[in-house]
Amino acid sequence: MWLVVVGVLLIGLKLLAVAPVADWGWLAVLSPLGLAVAWWAWADSSGYTQRKAMQKLDDRKAARRERAMESLGQIDPKKKRR
Repeated sequence: MWLVVVGVLLIGLKLLAVAPVADWGWLAVLSPLGLAVAWWAWADSSGYTQRKAMQKLDDRKAARRERAMESLGQIDPKKKRR
């Protein structure tokens, strides 16, 4: 996501003719967007995106279970398991 933000900012600076970026070539200005596409292609093909999504769901499930156990009085909220 950061690469897309940087790419959009560089395009804006290039179009507004702001000092150092105005002198750069379009290839340099558009390179963060190309890197973002390459990152997304790698992340999707390697399963990185799916693993991160599954980890997030597992963390939410564990937190929900812990809250439920605390509300039932099954565990002491001051003694957190790690």
